[in-house]
Formats: sequence, structure tokens, C-alpha cells
Amino acid sequence: MDKRERLETYLETRDLDAVWFARPNSFAWLTGGNNVVDRETDAGVAAVGYDGSDVRIVTNNIEADRIAAEELPDLDADSVSIERFSWHASSLSEAIAGRVGTDERAGADVDVPGLERIDPTPLRQPLTERDRERYRKLGRETAAAVESVCRELRAEDTEHEVASALRVALSARNIEAPVVLVGGSERAPQYRHYTPTRTELGEYALISVTAQRAGLHASCTRTVAFDPPEWLEQRHEAAARVEATALAATRAEATIGGTAGDVFAAIQEAYDAVGHAGEWENHHQGGAAGFAGREWIATPDSDAPVETPMAYAWNPTVEGAKSEDTVLVTDDELTVLTTTDDWPTTTVEAVGRDLEIERPAVLEPETED
Repeated sequence: MDKRERLETYLETRDLDAVWFARPNSFAWLTGGNNVVDRETDAGVAAVGYDGSDVRIVTNNIEADRIAAEELPDLDADSVSIERFSWHASSLSEAIAGRVGTDERAGADVDVPGLERIDPTPLRQPLTERDRERYRKLGRETAAAVESVCRELRAEDTEHEVASALRVALSARNIEAPVVLVGGSERAPQYRHYTPTRTELGEYALISVTAQRAGLHASCTRTVAFDPPEWLEQRHEAAARVEATALAATRAEATIGGTAGDVFAAIQEAYDAVGHAGEWENHHQGGAAGFAGREWIATPDSDAPVETPMAYAWNPTVEGAKSEDTVLVTDDELTVLTTTDDWPTTTVEAVGRDLEIERPAVLEPETED
């Protein structure tokens, strides 16, 4: 089912005449483009609407020509209209409201007077073939950027310095970085979200990013050790086995109409089996990825459906260790998207499930050829 067919079904089931998307991830999902100028606002500078037949872009006169020329790769120019308003005369929400008839019911993913507020997350799942193609490229380039920085790390580098290098490496590939976490040996064991500071890396480092391009998000974590603590290898393997279990459970639950809560139960059991019972309480475990860092985050009671083809980014942690990649799950296979095939790996087994999978190992630069 292509995106227009999904939208038509959505309009019918919600008894709506039109839907409007102004949030950046939803705008990117439908158009393939970027409507962001200011990252601090919830809405972008343009909105895309669909009424069952026509696609309309509404934006102000400052942005209209640029968006028409550069930000609509997934839309046929002949089938979309660009409607502009004067930047000083109206706001985007007012412009949207002005294009909805008095006898029409419409929804929007931002607050618009007179329109129903909608959550477009279900529309973005599962991934279309075009989205999967883009995801593969984004995943490879994200991993390449992260791993290139990781291979150059030194124990005396500060977390801030590493974060800056990551953002530059990603930006050079036209990739934005909503999340960049760098934790050295002092802070990574203390905090699950190791936002970078001026602290030096020390014995080892955890490097985690969530990257974004064309609305799609890819997450990955790499571990680099200069003088690894004696416990690091065991905890790293434990986290990797929990991640493998989550992936195996995701694939299994997708075939039987299972939920995020069902996968979470497997994660809890895996933590028990690897000797770290209750670790799941210290950090969220991830979930479905796509046009958000996580389209949903699994919880014990979550009823979000597990669907394929869809990307999943599970991110189990074990007290100073973490395992995380973005993986495309289809009916037939698991494909790690955030990989370069040029990083040391270790084979791990899922707990209680038939899956062996290669996961990134701890990189020790002094032992690398």
C-alpha cells in the first residue's frame, strides 16, 4: 500500500475530508523533503495537505520557491500545488485553517483552530519500499561517520571534543544529529544518557547517536576501550544478548500479530537469564524506528503492534555497557542497517530463541592492525 492509499484509508476510517502535516517528520514522510528552518519550533515553515485527491503545500512567500525547487522529491510537480501567504499577514496554522471549508472535517498534526488534532504515527508504519531504500543508505553512512570518529579516539579526548567530531562527520554526509551521547569511563557507568561534558574519556567510552535525514532516523552505539575495566566485556556481551533476544522476539511477534509489550516480556526474561535481573528498570529499551527516533518505545503494558517491514532500534544497557543498532525486520530476515562491515564483531545468541547474530564488539585501538 503506497502512502496515498494509506491516507485515503485514514480519511475514510476517521471520517475526515482532509489531513494536514506541519511537523517535520510527518512532512518528510509524505514529501521526502525538509520543512525546517528553526529547530526549536514544533512545526516547520510549510504544511502538506491531502484531501483524497489533491496534495497541497502551504507556506509563506519567503519559503515557497525554495521548497518547490528543493524539498519535494517524492511528489510529482504536476500533481501538487504550492500555495503561499504573506509572511507578515498570517501564521501557518491560520493559513491551514483558511483552506478548510466550513462544512469540512479536517485533522492536523499541530494545533490548528477548528481542526482535529491527529497522531500520524500509525500512518508511518510499516515502511514503504522507497523508505527502506533510503534507510539502507542512511544506516550505512551513519555507521561510517560514527566508526570513523571512533577509530581516531584517544583516552585524553574530552566528551565534548568527541561529540563535536561526530556532528562534523555526520554533517559532511548531509546527516543531522538530534542525539549525540558520549560517555567516558567516569560517567558512562553512572548515567544511561551520558550527555557530553568536558570530562576526558579515560579507560573507555560509549558513543551513541541518533541521526536523521529526510525524516528517517537511525540509531547506533559503539564502544571503544583503551584500558578496559575487567567487567566491560561481560556486561557488553550481556547487553548484546538482550538486544539479540529483542530482535528475535520482534521477528516472532510480527508473524502472529504480537505487541510491543510481548517483546518487552522477552527482554525482561533475557535480563534475568544473563544475570542482570531488573536492569530494564534503569533505562528504556527502545522500540520501532522510522520517522522518529522511536515511533514507539516498548513498555511492559504497551499494545503497539509489531509490524513488518519496519525498522527497530533496541538499546539495552547493563551498568556501563550498551548494545544498539537500527535493524530492518521483514517477514524473512533481519538486516542491520547501521553497519559498515568494517568493525570487529562478536557472535551472540538470543536467550531462549533460535537466533545467532553478529553484534559490534568492543574496539581496542591498540590491538587493531
